Amino acid sequence: MAQAHVVVIGGGIAGLTAAAVVGGGAGEPARARVTLLEASERLGGKLRGGEVGGVRVDLGAESMLARRPEAVELARAVGLAERLEPPTTAKAAIWTRGALRPLPGGQVMGVPGDLAALADSGVLSPEGLERARHEVVGEAVADDVAIGRYVADRLGREVVDRLVEPLLGGVYAGHSDEISLRAAVPALLPVARGGGSLVEGVHQLATRPTTVGTPVFQGLRGGLGTLPEAVAAACAGAGVELRTRTAVTELRRTPDGWRVTTGDGEVLAADAVVLAVPAPAAARLLRADAPAAAAELDTVEYAGMALVTLAFRRADLARTPAGSGFLVPPVDGRRIKASTFSSNKWGWLERSAPDTFVLRTSLGRLREEEPLELADEELVARSLADLGEAIGLTARPYDTAVTRWRAGLPQYPVGHLDRVARIRAAADRVGALALCGAAYDGVGIPACVGSARAAVAALDRVLTPLAGANVTERTMGA
Repeated sequence: MAQAHVVVIGGGIAGLTAAAVVGGGAGEPARARVTLLEASERLGGKLRGGEVGGVRVDLGAESMLARRPEAVELARAVGLAERLEPPTTAKAAIWTRGALRPLPGGQVMGVPGDLAALADSGVLSPEGLERARHEVVGEAVADDVAIGRYVADRLGREVVDRLVEPLLGGVYAGHSDEISLRAAVPALLPVARGGGSLVEGVHQLATRPTTVGTPVFQGLRGGLGTLPEAVAAACAGAGVELRTRTAVTELRRTPDGWRVTTGDGEVLAADAVVLAVPAPAAARLLRADAPAAAAELDTVEYAGMALVTLAFRRADLARTPAGSGFLVPPVDGRRIKASTFSSNKWGWLERSAPDTFVLRTSLGRLREEEPLELADEELVARSLADLGEAIGLTARPYDTAVTRWRAGLPQYPVGHLDRVARIRAAADRVGALALCGAAYDGVGIPACVGSARAAVAALDRVLTPLAGANVTERTMGA
């Protein structure tokens, strides 16, 4: 019997991880021959490095959650252990009510667990703070709820508008009144289901011994764009075939597995398929053989955003901005929704370019994506105007870059996890098929890596018998 062949469709970090795990590129024995097909000209998806002003920077995601181990473990497995580096500073601010105000400590995704810290921050108005102090303890949440509406009922609208909304917006570019608490902030679910004080529950979460004193995030020297590069190199070294500019136009089930047709008419036979593409692309490929999964995938909504990277000469700055950056509540009506002071946040960046100061801004969110259609120059101008008002920036950048992530962030509305369960159940009925990526179990890098590993595990019942047959065949042939 021939060696099992797995085709991975999609070359973002989820697809690369799946290819590495199956093909032996992640420090584990190979389970099958692997071909990875990516429609675009590059691998890595939203992990993308580049140069701005002669400085290596990230043009996509720049940090990964460290308290979930999957992404850090992957980095170590592909030889990046010595390049792991946490942020130099995590002192973020909220630009609200006409001033930069410190992000209060003791909160979880903007939900406060320390009312004294909340008061000291000045983020809320006196009226908003007074409302938060009089928490309304309602009925326990039975299953799921929109996090914004839940927090507003308990602590008042202003907590949502000035804290929860900007923090969730940084992750999903969505609206907190639509985002599922169960899917987006699962740590709060036991608190919500317990029915007691939300503030007290968050306080207990924020002060757990497992979280105090450990880095929340990790980065990589040279940027997170180096992670997919290293995974791809490990895959290639293990014999995985990596093909870019190879779109898949048709995916059909056969008695023995799958028939994969590419844009140039090539047909590949696969024993199993891992679909690691955004939901619309997955829906298109599954419509013929898994119509129930395709119908569910069609309901996944995406938000787009633009990322503006600005490089300044430090000598041109009247003063260096402090902290790691700031978030902007949409209720304040600004152009940008966040800014990261990258040269402050990442020690490796400051060391590599000591005479340059790099910062980034982001614009756009769900159903408010007009910024993506503007010229680069206009996005830079809007960013500089807000930065001038927020931090008094008057210098002009010597180089800029604009990266547009159209349909970049899948939304997790109430009921999202039930939808994912239905998608996977429909895929399981077809057989020899697994799905992974940001549309399912979390948009962060560790979640995408974990999603890929779960997809491979779901195929074990297909791969293991074939692998056993291969061993028998090789033994008999000897």
